[in-house]
Amino acid sequence: MQAAILPDRGVVKVAGEDARRFLNGLVTIDMASVAPATARFAALLTPQGKIVVDFIVAEAPADDGGGFFLDVPKALATELVDKLNFYKLRAKVLVEDLSPVLGVMAAWNGTGRTEYGLCYADPRLPALGLRVMLPPHLAAAAAADLGASLVEAGAYETHRIALSVPRGGEDFIYGDTFPHEADMDQLGGVDFDKGCYVGQEVVSRIEHRGSARNRLVGIAYDEFAPVSGLPIMAGEKPVGTLGSVAKGRGLALLRLDRLADAGDAPLTCGGIAIRVVKPDWARFAVPGAAAVAS
Repeated sequence: MQAAILPDRGVVKVAGEDARRFLNGLVTIDMASVAPATARFAALLTPQGKIVVDFIVAEAPADDGGGFFLDVPKALATELVDKLNFYKLRAKVLVEDLSPVLGVMAAWNGTGRTEYGLCYADPRLPALGLRVMLPPHLAAAAAADLGASLVEAGAYETHRIALSVPRGGEDFIYGDTFPHEADMDQLGGVDFDKGCYVGQEVVSRIEHRGSARNRLVGIAYDEFAPVSGLPIMAGEKPVGTLGSVAKGRGLALLRLDRLADAGDAPLTCGGIAIRVVKPDWARFAVPGAAAVAS
C-alpha cells in the first residue's frame, strides 16, 4: 500500500443544524446518502450548470462533533466558502476553511483504516483507495497505521491518470465545464433523481437528451510524453485538448462526434502518436477506443 499527502487539496467544514438541508439544496448529490461511513463525490455548479468546484463530502461521526468536511482543491477553498456563505441567508450553518490546519492524504493499492484523522473510501472509484483528512504532520504516523509506504504526491497522480480519473484545473477548466464533460455522471458525482439544486435543469437536460458531445477520456502514448494543453489532431483536424500525462497514460477532453467523423485518421498531439483508451468504469461510447481495466 502507498500513501501520499496531496498538497493541492484543502478542507472546508460545513456544520450546524441546517447543514445537511443547506448543502442538499446546492450540490449535485443527495445529501441523505452521506453518512460517517459513506462519503460522496459532488460539485457546486453555476446556474448555467457548469462546475464551480468539485469535492468529496465526508461526514464526521456524532461522537467526534459531527459536521460535513469537504475535500476540495485548496486553491478554490476560499471561493467555495464565499459561495456557500452567499447562499446561506438565514440557514443555521457555519462554513469554515480549515485548509491552514488540515490536509488530505490518499492511500491506495491496499486496504486499511486509521484513527489519525477522518478516514473515508474515495467514492469515485474503488481503485482510488481511501483518503484521510488530518494535520499534515501526522501523515507519517497515519501511513504507518495503515501499513503504507509514504511516497511523493506524484505517485498518486500517476495512479489517478492511469485510471483515467479527471482532475479539475489539470484536465478541465473550472467555470467552463459541465459535469458530464468531466465524467462526474460516470463517477457517482450527480444524482439525477434528487430535488432541485443550482444548475440542475441544464444537467438534467444533458442527461435526458444524451447530448454530452465533449468527454474526458484516457489516452496512451509510447516513449516521449506529449505536452499538456496542446490540441489533439485526427489527421489535420482538431478533435480535443490534452490534459495531464504520466508514464505512458493521460487524459484528453475530446469532441466525440469529431472523433467519430475522423474514422481511422491517426491521432497525434504535438506530433506524437497517441491512442484513445476507455476505462471499464466508463459507460459512454468512445469511437475507436481500446478498453483498459481500472
